[in-house]
Order: sequence, then structure tokens, then C-alpha cells
Amino acid sequence: MQERANETLRVQMTHAAIDLAALHAEIGDPGAGAVLAFVGTVRDHKQGRRVLGIDYTAYEPMAHKLLQRIGRDILARWSLRRVILVHRLGRLEVGEASVAILVASPNRAGGFDALREAIESLKRDAPIWKKERFEDGEVWVQEGS
Repeated sequence: MQERANETLRVQMTHAAIDLAALHAEIGDPGAGAVLAFVGTVRDHKQGRRVLGIDYTAYEPMAHKLLQRIGRDILARWSLRRVILVHRLGRLEVGEASVAILVASPNRAGGFDALREAIESLKRDAPIWKKERFEDGEVWVQEGS
């Protein structure tokens, strides 16, 4: 599911690699004083263990609705011009982007606050689950860790 690219809010769940350059080009707004992005990536180590990758799964209809709500909330609270939220699903390797949140904001302070609120809300509330793959096994991870 995806909203039209010319809207003030676009939300997407995808199994394809996240194209950060395309998202950056899309978020541009001549009325914005700041364009900011948060990109979550798969790290190679966690608590002394070598990470091989992460598998993400979701209840997609509900996750999409929640991402839309998060986007609408931050749009209104910080008077943002545009918001894009993209979350990757499926098997990700080290270094790949798992989530990208971009905002076009009247000012940088509001943009940074909006990004923090968006990622914290997503990690806390979204029905998206991750399984970390290590050299010595796999483990389902509670978000926020």
C-alpha cells in the first residue's frame, strides 16, 4: 500500500531495498527550512555478538495504518510540510536500511523533534517484529533494543 507521492504524507511497507536518494529527491520542498532524515540500518554487532542480518515481518494492514497515524501526528504537531515513512520487510543484510523517515520542516529543531517522536512511536507501537540472525543462532527481539 502506498499513498501518492505528491501528498504531504507518504507511507510505504516494502520488501525492496529502500532508495534513499530517491526519497531525498521526493521530500524536497521550497517552503521548508530543513529537510531531515532518520535512517535505521542493520548493524554488524550487538552485545559482543556478530550479527549476520535481520528478518522483519509485520501485520501489514495494521502497520500501514499505524505509520499513517504517526505521520499525521507529527505533521500536525510540528507543522511539517511533508513526511515520508518507509519500513522494509523481509530478509535484510548488514548495512541495509530497515527504516527511513524523512521530513520537510519549517525549521530544524521541529524536524529533529518530529523524527525522534516518529521512530520512538514506530518502535513502541507498530506491529512489526524483527529476528536477529547471529553466527550462533537467531533470536526474536523486542523493539527498542
